[in-house]
Amino acid sequence: MSLLTLLFAVHCSLSVQAQRLLTLDSCRAMALRNNKQMSVAKMKQEVNANLRKSARTAYLPKVNAVGGYLWMSREMSILNDDQKEALSNMGTNTTAKLQDALAPLASQLPAATQQKMAGDMAAFGGTLNQVGEGIVEGFRTDTRNMFGGAVTVTQPVFMGGALVAANKIADINEKMAANTLEMKRQNTLYNIDQVYWQVVSLRHKQTLAESYVELVKKLKGDVQKMIDQGVATKGDGLSVGVRVNEAEMALTQVQDGLALSKMLLCQLIGLDEDEEITLADEESEELRVKSERQRVGASAGMEFATALPDAAYANRPELKVLQNTVDLSKQTTNALKAGNLPTVLLMGGYMVSNPNTFNGFEKKFGGVWNVGVVVRVPVWNWGDVKYKVRASKGATAMANLELEDAREMISLQVRQSNFKVKEAQKKLTMAQSNVANADENLRMANLAFKEGTASFTTVMEAQTAWNAAQSQLIDAEIGVKLSEVELQKALGTLSN
Repeated sequence: MSLLTLLFAVHCSLSVQAQRLLTLDSCRAMALRNNKQMSVAKMKQEVNANLRKSARTAYLPKVNAVGGYLWMSREMSILNDDQKEALSNMGTNTTAKLQDALAPLASQLPAATQQKMAGDMAAFGGTLNQVGEGIVEGFRTDTRNMFGGAVTVTQPVFMGGALVAANKIADINEKMAANTLEMKRQNTLYNIDQVYWQVVSLRHKQTLAESYVELVKKLKGDVQKMIDQGVATKGDGLSVGVRVNEAEMALTQVQDGLALSKMLLCQLIGLDEDEEITLADEESEELRVKSERQRVGASAGMEFATALPDAAYANRPELKVLQNTVDLSKQTTNALKAGNLPTVLLMGGYMVSNPNTFNGFEKKFGGVWNVGVVVRVPVWNWGDVKYKVRASKGATAMANLELEDAREMISLQVRQSNFKVKEAQKKLTMAQSNVANADENLRMANLAFKEGTASFTTVMEAQTAWNAAQSQLIDAEIGVKLSEVELQKALGTLSN
């Protein structure tokens, strides 16, 4: 082996390795990871799961702590100014009245006795003044600086069914998020399957187009030899040349379509649009065999076609989402009805304040335990709840109608998809028969042309028929696969 040949072989090997080989399953998995709507749906599912957990906590007691400080520019006073003055001068006022009352008697007493009595009265008055001032000071609230705090526990006892409805709504929202995620997942898989098999179809058609170009080029060479020998005209050569140009143009169109389809597939699965990829089924010679095997398996599984709509009803995420909508509307109605029912709350806690009044007015923290029941009974709301309940019931009725309409549409879709599967299988059988006939026709035309019993136009017609039959076979093979995918999508069983 020469050095040039070795280098060429190494280059070809590296080029093949540089291309990413992808199977249908790997494309599906990459598309699911890359799809932004799938990511949004997963986030919504997590959000609703947390909201469901939050709703559960409504059954449990709530503990709250609160504290505060308040400064006031003036002090609250239980005694007015006149009362304060009277208490502060209680001794002075009392002794003055006693002196006035005892003045006639005191005048008859000796001077020394009068002086002693006056001193005692003054001392007694001072003592009473101090007592009065103590009383005034004892009634001071000193509320310019106030501190307070409380710890409360609230336990719902009966909320008219609102808590039960709220928890059921949270459960339904979580299920709806899961069903929405499944719906987006199946749509993503369906779209990927469509593009994947389109690429495979175009790749096989490219191979067919290349084979057809070789056929017509070979015929052109044979006709040119006939022209050189004088048994054919230049017009015959031009006719074959036109056919060659048409074949090359068709090949170019297929190549362009294949390149664009691969770019779309790369975009869907999160790869760079210019990245070189190869699909596992592109070069497979077993495509026809696998199609036939899948066709036989599908035929065996389609015997229960009458039961297909029932299966779709149980599996289609779209129907599940609509059913979730109906259930949500019903629970919303129950939550609204709670507005006309009484609610009962059990409350308890501990309150503390400074100053406190539990032992007179004390400039220190003092607290008290408390427990109680709060009952709220709606008396009159001008029919507000009644009208809301009616509106909610109307929304439920509309949701039920939409659900029934969707069931009918899905039933029709399933039957149409099942019909397409059977039709695709029939087309595949006919295409296989046509290919066999076209192969034999082309063989006989080439043989007759070599023996001189048929013209080149007969060969061109046979080649055209062979190319059309092969193209139809590729379409039929891919059609079987796509129809089966469409049926799985209609049944809601399209899985990764």
